[in-house]
Amino acid sequence: RYLAKWPEYCQVAENSDGRILGYLLGKVEGAKGDTFQKNWHGHVTAVTVAPEARRQGLARGLMNYLEEITTKMHDGYFVDLFVRSSNKVAIGMYQNMGYAIYQTVKGYYSGGPNKSEDAYDMRKSMPKDVDKSTMQPTNKAINPDELEFH
Repeated sequence: RYLAKWPEYCQVAENSDGRILGYLLGKVEGAKGDTFQKNWHGHVTAVTVAPEARRQGLARGLMNYLEEITTKMHDGYFVDLFVRSSNKVAIGMYQNMGYAIYQTVKGYYSGGPNKSEDAYDMRKSMPKDVDKSTMQPTNKAINPDELEFH
């Protein structure tokens, strides 16, 4: 579905032998012409890097690519993503790239019966959001069914 609907947001990183070292899946969502809500944005569905290729800037390169597509092709206000609240390495990486925790989504990740984990909804404003209002933390914890976009 992603490749058919948002091909510009599907990217693979390969080594010189053609082996896949990482990939990115994303989409654009929101109300494009709504300047009041400012919710037209790029969303990172998945960014994955092979263990042996980590800490070499590959994830940052894939994220930069998605941000560029969001800005240049779609004129989005921000990019958002969800990350497990326990994934301190990823949270730190995203914060170093300019992302901030916008809100907590309670029980977003399921891990079997009676096991769930909260997600952080992290955002980064794109140049269109001059005052960075779309990434200002809400300090809220919401349920998954309260998410504006899924």
